[in-house]
Order: sequence, then C-alpha cells, then structure tokens
Amino acid sequence: MTTSSQSAASEGVEGQDAPFEAIAALDKLIHEPARLAITTALSACEETDFLFLLRLTGLSKGNLSAHLSKLEAAGVVAISKQFAGKRPETWIKLTGHGRRVVAAHWERLDEVRRRASAWSRGGRRRS
Repeated sequence: MTTSSQSAASEGVEGQDAPFEAIAALDKLIHEPARLAITTALSACEETDFLFLLRLTGLSKGNLSAHLSKLEAAGVVAISKQFAGKRPETWIKLTGHGRRVVAAHWERLDEVRRRASAWSRGGRRRS
C-alpha cells in the first residue's frame, strides 16, 4: 500500500515522476560501465580493432573479450577476425541495431538527468 507521503515523494515537479523509475529501467546490458565505454567508443567510428578498444578502455584482454561476447550475443556488435599477413586481427563494429540501442540509451540517460534535476529543484527534504 502506498501512503500519500510515498506518493508525493515519487512525484516530481508539476506531476513529473521522480527519476528513480527511469534509472531502474535503464538497459543493464549497455549501462554496465565497461560495456557503456565500449559501445560509446564504437558509436564514434565505423569499426575498430580489439587492441584499440583494449587500450582505450583499460580492460584486460579476457574482460574485454567477455564483454564483447555478451554484446555480440545480443546483436549489438559484430566481430570479424582476419589476418594481416600472418598476424591475426579482430575487428569490432556496432550493428545497425547496436547504434539504435546506444543512441536510445544516451537519450534515456539525458531524460534521467532532466528528471533528477527537476525533482531536486522541487524542494525535496534533506535527511
């Protein structure tokens, strides 16, 4: 049962919802910090190689590989392996679906920021 004080606490300025529901609804696959870094980097280019992402994110090879596997399984990234001479290369790019998911995630984060700002300006009590 929701009390009137709980109900009032969950509403923002001018009847807008508090940001907490929007935070809870964020896509956990993309929002995880390492995957957000990976997908954000990939959204800025057509494709990149594994070593560039490794240096950029600061992740270990195994950690980066595990995150890329999760993103690939969800259809967010496409991974291709090829050889440059005798040296293997792994290339990663966002799929069309991945680009849409990442763009939508950043839009949701902007909405959370707007809601949190409006909610905090609404005169919330400090504990």
